[in-house]
Amino acid sequence: MSRILPIDVEQANGKTKDLLSPVQKSLGTVPNLFKVAAQSPAVIDGLLSFSRALKASKLTVKEREQIALLVAGQNNCDYCLAAHSTLGQMVGLNEQEIVNSVKAEGEGERIKAILNFAKAVTEKRGQISSSDYEQLTEAHVSQEEALEIVAVVVENILTNYINNVAETEVDFKLPDSVRDAKAKTTSCAR
Repeated sequence: MSRILPIDVEQANGKTKDLLSPVQKSLGTVPNLFKVAAQSPAVIDGLLSFSRALKASKLTVKEREQIALLVAGQNNCDYCLAAHSTLGQMVGLNEQEIVNSVKAEGEGERIKAILNFAKAVTEKRGQISSSDYEQLTEAHVSQEEALEIVAVVVENILTNYINNVAETEVDFKLPDSVRDAKAKTTSCAR
């Protein structure tokens, strides 16, 4: 059971109902993350606004999902690993790409650079080295995209932390291959 209880979507009203309605329409359901975050209209509004803004980034939807998977693995968030495994499949990532993303292993120079940078930002709490950044420029990732990678990392840290604190009940399937990849990643990081 969640430490912070999800709201009952049917009982939601006012601003909270207005914020959750598009989620319901888009996904056909309101995932538990959003139900928990909706305990605070300010939090759910901020989360959804940030997410909408990042959809307009130069990063592809696949790249954003791969960053989300990496960050969830780094933060040991089973909820987000399960959710982004599902969302990743929906945007065309195959199982190996999903597993590799958790492990910061991408196919191709660009995604390798993006994942390595996102991992450095996450692990070093933004205090990256010049060499961490140089990998991006060598892979022809723009300054605009570098900032967007940081923003996607932060968005996912927020959802990871909400779920870890709330102990949100996972309402997506966490593939065994992703659970195994996370276990190897988190055991190496300690």
